[in-house]
Amino acid sequence: MSGEIRTGRVGIALTAVALGGFGIGTSEFAAMGLLPEMAGSLGVSIPTMGYGISAYALGVVVGAPLITALTARLDRKLLLLGLMVAFLVGNGLSAIAPNAPLVFLARFIAGLPHGAYFGIASVVAARLVSPERRGRAVAGVMMGLTVSNIVGVPVATAVGQHVHWRAAYGMIAAIGLLTIVAVHLLVPLVPAAAHATIKTELGAFRRPQVWFALVTGIVGFGGMFAVYSYVSPTLTEVSGLSAGGVPWVLAVFGVGMTVGTLLGGRLADLSIMGTLLGGMVGMLAVLVLFATTAQYIPAAVFLIFLIGVACQVIGTALTMRLMAVSPDAPALAASSNHSALNLANAAGAWLGGMVIAAGYGYLSTAWVGAVLSVAGLVVLSVSRMMERAQPPLPAGLPTARTGS
Repeated sequence: MSGEIRTGRVGIALTAVALGGFGIGTSEFAAMGLLPEMAGSLGVSIPTMGYGISAYALGVVVGAPLITALTARLDRKLLLLGLMVAFLVGNGLSAIAPNAPLVFLARFIAGLPHGAYFGIASVVAARLVSPERRGRAVAGVMMGLTVSNIVGVPVATAVGQHVHWRAAYGMIAAIGLLTIVAVHLLVPLVPAAAHATIKTELGAFRRPQVWFALVTGIVGFGGMFAVYSYVSPTLTEVSGLSAGGVPWVLAVFGVGMTVGTLLGGRLADLSIMGTLLGGMVGMLAVLVLFATTAQYIPAAVFLIFLIGVACQVIGTALTMRLMAVSPDAPALAASSNHSALNLANAAGAWLGGMVIAAGYGYLSTAWVGAVLSVAGLVVLSVSRMMERAQPPLPAGLPTARTGS
């Protein structure tokens, strides 16, 4: 591939970019494990503190398309650095905000760079390798997110429980600083596509298949977030797990996400749509089982692992799907995937909080999730039927410069 950088350097560059995903994943998911501590410290209920999760998600929804479109001509490496600076600021403010409304605002700010970072990182990964390895390259970037759930989230949760939740966010801000240094030193310059403009990026939204993929992510992932947003109180109050055991279960979820990312990348290189359909069916089955058996600790732990597997199989395939159906605006398409997933995050946390507040119990969130998974399957099936009547889109992404 013309302009492709050496294989060893590709791996180093992808690791540096994945470090940012590690920090972002820790920031996003740590809040779910720290809800009881944050709520108690700030004097609000757990469902009310769940609005902080929604605030972060809404920041992603706003930031991903806006930042990606407005920076269409900016070098991809420089954009990654700017996004990490914003991430550092948002999490630093989360650590010092004195009350719940200001914490919600800080979480919104922290969410702004999230989707754009993963979208741009996915494009960088795809441009550093040959076409037949793009699914695995994107999965490599997403490994930072999954490893965060094995290491970052459990450590942040333990720090939040034994030191203070503010210390956890201070730690996350430090990861952002480390990423800035790593990306600056190790990632090559990756110029924006020559034709890239705000108009061409936004043109992706004229394609029906882009919208089908985004809606699939919104409703399909909403079910996972309805459950996972309240995983800590579910495990302690329903399954009977001690609070000290929660970080270990969060690590199990991270292992599931890692398995799902590796599996999803390889499967997406074979069939993106087949991977999406299989992942969505798997998510539906797992959520139904969780609703009926999670009162038993072994079942709850195993099913949380499977939720992690299913969500990352779907997430990796959705990123590849959006890049495939919008080849002339892959950055905005991939970034918008994270907007969709965080709309799912916001909706899932909100719907889960509603059924809990209504007195249906923590396991009712899994039934909400099952209904949303069915809706995702319906949208995906309609998309597939419509696509069969359309000609395929051209593929191909420009490559990165070898300089840094």
